[in-house]
Amino acid sequence: MPAFYIGNQSAYSAVPLEQPFDFALAQGFEAFEWYPDKRADGAGWTMADIDATRRLAYRDRARDAGIRLSVHAPHSAEPLRPGAERELDEALRFAVDLGAGLLVVHFSEPRRCEEYAAAVTRFLQRCSIVGVRLAIENLPHVAPEEFNRLFTHLPRASRNGPAVGMCLDIGHANLYNGTHNDYLAYLNRLSPEVPIIHAHLHENHGDRDSHLVLFTGPAASEPLGISTLMKQLRQRGFEGNLVLEQWPTPPDLLVMARDRLMSLLSEPAVS
Repeated sequence: MPAFYIGNQSAYSAVPLEQPFDFALAQGFEAFEWYPDKRADGAGWTMADIDATRRLAYRDRARDAGIRLSVHAPHSAEPLRPGAERELDEALRFAVDLGAGLLVVHFSEPRRCEEYAAAVTRFLQRCSIVGVRLAIENLPHVAPEEFNRLFTHLPRASRNGPAVGMCLDIGHANLYNGTHNDYLAYLNRLSPEVPIIHAHLHENHGDRDSHLVLFTGPAASEPLGISTLMKQLRQRGFEGNLVLEQWPTPPDLLVMARDRLMSLLSEPAVS
């Protein structure tokens, strides 16, 4: 049966940098994602804020707890942006230092699909050397068909699985004009040839990228969409991390979301 690993992500808020990670360990989460992306207002953090000693300590703690780590590259580290190659290499080095097996990048310029694919393919060579997979995330303005096109230009999966796949962000899919308020329609328009290897889970009401905790937005009154999402991911052979992409008040909302997700995942698969 495909494996789902539920976890949370580091935060932009004023809490200490390691608090969301400590929370993941204390609550028995199975995954955690580091997102170094400092905002103009000073919120957040950068990779330089975690030195080699702390990286090793985080790596050891995650290993001992059996937590699967991923890294979300900074927003500016997109393959077609000037200077992105250096930033991507820094993000890859950060992932290796932490023992993370996957790195997330954005796909923001679908009109330059072939250029993007060429840049990603070059970067993949460096990822493969160090054993890190690459997950490409959908943004709210990018159509599922543009992902279908992108993956016709990227390497196919090998016997060891895909070196590159999609990070499905359901909040962004919910905001896409062509599937507004219907992230399942976005998923259903993705070709079976697009391997989904990672997911960002958060809700919104179709108005903005509000990153509501699962089951506190539309799914609070009707969880069928989330239940169907889990079943369809399982049918697609998804195996990877399900990242709750927020740091709420109180953080225990993440535990509630994790527990409800686990309950949905325990339901029998529909044949």
